[in-house]
Amino acid sequence: MTDGKLSDIVAGGFDAGIRLAEAVPQDMVAIRVSDVVQFAAVASPAYFSSRGRPEVPQDLYRHDCIRFRFDSGAVYRWEFERRGIVETVNVSGPLTLTDQPLMVDAAIDGIGIAFVPDHLVRDALRDGHLERVLADWCPALPGLCLYYPGHRHVSSGLRALIDTLRV
Repeated sequence: MTDGKLSDIVAGGFDAGIRLAEAVPQDMVAIRVSDVVQFAAVASPAYFSSRGRPEVPQDLYRHDCIRFRFDSGAVYRWEFERRGIVETVNVSGPLTLTDQPLMVDAAIDGIGIAFVPDHLVRDALRDGHLERVLADWCPALPGLCLYYPGHRHVSSGLRALIDTLRV
């Protein structure tokens, strides 16, 4: 089973979960399964041509942003950091989605600015379909971890998954 919620895997009867390393509960065994995740704030050249480019995170309040909604219903607040200064921006905009690749498509279509992991936009940036802003404010997150309770026996299936996913 998969979901986009921060579920309690023990209460849910799951063997393991995958989360950003910073969100893994402290009482769990965590195994890194991805490299650092870098976020990117992006929009189409046409959008920036008509609306201008934000220079600092607070400028986003004057822009149309494509928001992300978790399966829990919570809307992601965009988190920026530069030289120890942290800015959390509760953006607004004409579109809220639960699928990050659709957010990228909407940004390419000129609907607004999306804030997504940069691996999702590398091709569109290279091809000129998107442009990046606020790059020096976009945080690098510690990556994804597979996590599981340390007090439980690790099944052979989970052991095989751990061996396959380990980076």
